[in-house]
Amino acid sequence: MLTEQQIEEMMARVRRLELKARRLVRESFSGEYLSSFRGQGLDFDDFREYQHGDEVRFIDWNVTARMNQPFVRKFREERELSVILAVDVSGSTVYGSESMSKREIAAEAAATIGFSALNNGDKVGLLIFAEEPILFIPPEKGTRHLLRMIREILVADPQNPATSIAAASDFLVRTLRRKSLVFLISDFIAPELDRPLGKLSRKHETIALRITDPLESKLPRAGKVVLIDPETGLQSLINTNNPNLRMGYEKLTQRQNEGIENCFKKYAIDSATLDTRHDTLLGLHRMLKKRARKRSR
Repeated sequence: MLTEQQIEEMMARVRRLELKARRLVRESFSGEYLSSFRGQGLDFDDFREYQHGDEVRFIDWNVTARMNQPFVRKFREERELSVILAVDVSGSTVYGSESMSKREIAAEAAATIGFSALNNGDKVGLLIFAEEPILFIPPEKGTRHLLRMIREILVADPQNPATSIAAASDFLVRTLRRKSLVFLISDFIAPELDRPLGKLSRKHETIALRITDPLESKLPRAGKVVLIDPETGLQSLINTNNPNLRMGYEKLTQRQNEGIENCFKKYAIDSATLDTRHDTLLGLHRMLKKRARKRSR
């Protein structure tokens, strides 16, 4: 149970995140969001006379019979999206060797995407998960709705702090009836990725935002230290002055990173890496610009 002081501190963090996210959206992010994501369907607009090259399947035969010449149905793109922020709150997300933890980076990214979506008239929902889904908030509009979701990301305290991308993906596939835009925000340090990401990306447009910390890929020379796995509690005493150990660790993490990236590529999942050292927007900007270029082709 949070104390009054902790609740006040948490709400102050939410307000700071809101101000920062609104500024980022206003200055540069909203236009990129708009050009990168479109609605998931078509709405009927009007009829017009058939022109050479029109799709025959759009001919309206009732109107054609009345007018004695072929008419086709016109459509406009459905702009509104259903955006889901699926945020990993497992034990590994509380870590951060820089000024912010991975959990705080996740909340900042969620706030920026959320306010961009609201500015675009889209609905936003939230799934927070660890070893299992913890809380699902269905998509809605409104600032208070989004601020509640940011607060839930920051205060989540899972009883089982392990990570299961599979459990989160299965939940979204079962729960979301309408095709949605899913931002999967995690460090992706999980035992199984291939099958669940494939299943999720086949049903919903999926964007992977991977949160990393520099010390997770390269150990510093710090002598003998005790490493504690925040998800299992397992402790290991290692000597970081040992060059073979550092090299082996670096190769292991490199293989892990390559495996994650290959999984994204296999299922054509656009992704961005958000590092605790850098501005959250850097990775998001690159990813959205890449998507916008693909859509303009």
